[in-house]
Amino acid sequence: MSSEARIWRAQQGRLGDFNDILRPRRQAYPLSRLRRLLLLPLLASLGACSAVVLNPSGDVALQLRDLLVVSTGLMLVVIIPVMALTVFFAWRYRQSNRHARYEPDWDHSSKLELVLWGVPLLIIISLGAVTWMGTHLLDPYRALGRVAAGKPLAKDVQPLEVEVVALNWKWLFIYPQYGFATINDLAAPVDRPISFRITSASEMNSFYIPALAGQIYAMPGMETKLNAVINKPGDYRGFSANYSGAGFSGMRFGFHGLSDADFQAWVGKAKDGRSKLDRATYLQLEQPSENQPAFRYATVDSDLYKAILNRCVAPGAMCMDDMAQIGKRTGDEDMHLFFAGHGYASASGTQWVRLF
Repeated sequence: MSSEARIWRAQQGRLGDFNDILRPRRQAYPLSRLRRLLLLPLLASLGACSAVVLNPSGDVALQLRDLLVVSTGLMLVVIIPVMALTVFFAWRYRQSNRHARYEPDWDHSSKLELVLWGVPLLIIISLGAVTWMGTHLLDPYRALGRVAAGKPLAKDVQPLEVEVVALNWKWLFIYPQYGFATINDLAAPVDRPISFRITSASEMNSFYIPALAGQIYAMPGMETKLNAVINKPGDYRGFSANYSGAGFSGMRFGFHGLSDADFQAWVGKAKDGRSKLDRATYLQLEQPSENQPAFRYATVDSDLYKAILNRCVAPGAMCMDDMAQIGKRTGDEDMHLFFAGHGYASASGTQWVRLF
């Protein structure tokens, strides 16, 4: 049989082994259907997840949610038509459709070019404007101008100050206004601005409470800031959003949004004890540990966070801010000679330890 005859018979559906080619697919169909049914429990379990990013309890996180929704909506203006047209063209111009127009010499359409270039350009401009405004209005270093939508910040409200230290693998929270500290336990009153000062004792890390605000990095020897507010009472989850070693998965903490009365009771309970966080205790706490339970220190050294930030908690260690002042006065070239002449030895690139 000639090849032309075989092609003709295949197109007419009368090729002898054509059904044999299709038979394995018919047998595999029930298995494919079974696989789809097995996915249903997985979809049901996803429905039980708490989409806290899309339903936050803090005003800053709420504005971030709105920015995400607007940006996604603008991008879907292009994505949905492209996906729909892909399916339409694949079906409309399939080989078996003898009624579809066939124009092999067509190569240009001014109207189509205008749509293909104009719509994406308008979307990019819109995304740029939304992102630029959101970047400045939601700057984590910027002090809050409101507590919630339509609720401006009162002038006499003093923000709650919290000093955050990322340790291996736990979180240290210092309340300088109240003189106590906690491990993996954080609380704040509802509708009161919170001013976070964040650093790390070792590796780079990331401080993140999805219900409160966006994540922000914690870096050793550096300080980052975050201003936020919680608007609804409740218990929320915070965690590290940046891999930092073996105990990373257990680096989680509880965040409690409390009324003013409940927060004062929480503070009183935290200060009702004899545990003290001084430099010696901190050096022990700094050692790596995993799945650390929540703990509270009734008192804390007032300058501990500054020492952690400047990497000079250990006895005799030169603080980074003092090092910077010496460098300004003596010059970078003479700084090493100055340290060596005053009994210091380099322990690392940014830390000097006194020898005598």
